[in-house]
Amino acid sequence: MELIKVAATSRPTLVAGAIAGMIREHRRAEVQAIGASAVNQAIKAAAIARGYLLPEGIDIVVVPLFSEIKIEDVERTAIKLVIEARNSMASSTSSQ
Repeated sequence: MELIKVAATSRPTLVAGAIAGMIREHRRAEVQAIGASAVNQAIKAAAIARGYLLPEGIDIVVVPLFSEIKIEDVERTAIKLVIEARNSMASSTSSQ
């Protein structure tokens, strides 16, 4: 499964489409972001993806984790969002 990397300049709607596609295909997506602005875009994308999936009866759960990664031999702390599908009754949760 491919890791979806989000930058501060990423468009949340495009990231949301990638998340929704991964959820439909694998029932799971992993999103990685480094920095406050990138994490903000990732969270917005998860919320938008939920809106894309609810009409299909798919709800998602987002589990945030810290992840240590190396970029050019420098350790960085990233936020990783593990997003998983769960079956939903779309009518009761769609407005939340």
